[in-house]
Amino acid sequence: MTDDQPSWQHALSARDDLSQYGDNAIGLFALNLRFAIDDIHSVAAESVTDGSDDKKCDIIFIDRDEGVAIIAQCYCSAKNRSSAPANKAADLNTAIGWLLQRELHDLPERLQSAAGALRSAIVGGDIKRVEAWYVHNLPESTNVKDELSTVESTGRHLINALYSNSNVTLSALEVGLSTIEDMYQETLSPILVNEEVVIEIQAGFEIKNENWKAYVTAIPARNLYRLFKKHRTKLFSANVRDYLGSRQSDANINNGIKKTAETKPGDFWAFNNGITALTHEFSSETVKGKLQLRIKGISIVNGAQTTGAIGSLPKLPNPTALVPARFVETKNADLVYDIIQFNNLQNKVTASDFRSTDRIQRRLREEIGEIPSAKYEGGRRGGHRDLIARNKNLLPSYTVGQALAAVHQDPVAAYNQKSDIWIQDNLYSRFFNERTTGAHLVFCYALLRSVENSKKHLVARSKSDVGLTEQEQELLSYFRHRGSTYLFVSAVASCLETFLGKRIASTSRISFGNKVSPQQATQHWGDIVQTVSPFCQHLLDVLGDGLKSNERASKSISLFRTLVQATAGSNAETYRKFAKHVQTQK
Repeated sequence: MTDDQPSWQHALSARDDLSQYGDNAIGLFALNLRFAIDDIHSVAAESVTDGSDDKKCDIIFIDRDEGVAIIAQCYCSAKNRSSAPANKAADLNTAIGWLLQRELHDLPERLQSAAGALRSAIVGGDIKRVEAWYVHNLPESTNVKDELSTVESTGRHLINALYSNSNVTLSALEVGLSTIEDMYQETLSPILVNEEVVIEIQAGFEIKNENWKAYVTAIPARNLYRLFKKHRTKLFSANVRDYLGSRQSDANINNGIKKTAETKPGDFWAFNNGITALTHEFSSETVKGKLQLRIKGISIVNGAQTTGAIGSLPKLPNPTALVPARFVETKNADLVYDIIQFNNLQNKVTASDFRSTDRIQRRLREEIGEIPSAKYEGGRRGGHRDLIARNKNLLPSYTVGQALAAVHQDPVAAYNQKSDIWIQDNLYSRFFNERTTGAHLVFCYALLRSVENSKKHLVARSKSDVGLTEQEQELLSYFRHRGSTYLFVSAVASCLETFLGKRIASTSRISFGNKVSPQQATQHWGDIVQTVSPFCQHLLDVLGDGLKSNERASKSISLFRTLVQATAGSNAETYRKFAKHVQTQK
């Protein structure tokens, strides 16, 4: 590595945890940057194809929250070259054809579940964009661009023919040296929308001190509408939350904002708290008798719900609707972070849209802070800080929520509703409540990690000279199904009474105690996962068309549990060893 390498390459080199994925590491790194993924290893467990016969699909990533699917071909050159090989870009034609068009039973086993999940997401309206990425570490080139234009054209025709009612778009992107550098640099700034915006206003005033200056005004709601339609969640890059949607309920704040904008636009300014936004620079001037505010770059640090509600209106807001607004400019990086923090903590949070400040999450952060080698942020996801400066002891909030859901017998929520666990009151309160302890979070998280490690081990053995036994091959076939890890976690957790040899009054009170690190906890689960893994074949029926029904999952888990109970005698020593580490609070 030389000193003139782009900074993203230095950052990738520092991510020694990604080296295990070979050439796919660069694809996962790019996904990490683009989607602010907290837990790239859980994503890798689901998204990375694990064999040579992958039909030119290295990564198949589906993000229902963003409404996008990524089909990636990855290439990492050990030598400096002027461009990446164009034929590998053309390979994406093959990938798209196999994933979208061929009969599922014709696909290699490792792709069948991923292709089924992709098609289901398109038909169900869960995704609106499919992006074909050619990810590499060389300069972008015209030859590759030409090949990707063909991929894009072919893919669009295929989607239009197969899914004419889906309104899904397809694009092909070269994610090379400069593009990844742009992605990386964006993570270093809290402001991702860098365009210049001119807003016509009625009046306004500037205030400032030695560290910052701000402009206070009222802006037309239609300006926010246009900004949200164009930039979506990038508009909230410096916010600890983005727009969380609205329900048809008078009690829902976002629905109330929309209703006010539609029925009482002239009173909107009086009824709404408005927005606070960071900007690189602002100025005001009078042009042809009209006052204009000119801002360069914008990120809304408070008012995401107002902006999202306005941006989600069925049509452009009435011109009389005005939104209170203040734009803050500062060059002080530490002050930027303080502005973000205090703008979100000093306001009352309602409608279940912000969990990281509630008393349960505060308590859980404190409890996990007492556990060795463990850190928990409790509700925060991604954000503006450098995504590469990863804390190896961090328990990612969304992964913790998914692990909790799976252990508490809701694998469907764990797999399909990772955001809803934090947004919807009924889900959140089921998993995060007064009975939930920090040590229990580690207990659940460690089980999920142990299951994921089991899959990684099998994939590595399948690529080695040793190869897999027939039983291991069956287990790997199970893990190739989307949602399989969460279903397995639920199945294992359902057997806790068998493992411990006693009745459990409350699963929430089970843990390894507050002196056991997540790494140690993962090791404690290792023998249990290995011992019961042969029974995974009895869970397969639930995964045939995706993990969608807890009722069906419950029936398969019941059979799994029966088999574990029937073989408990022969595995008694393993269970006794595990039980010694487990604590049960009353």
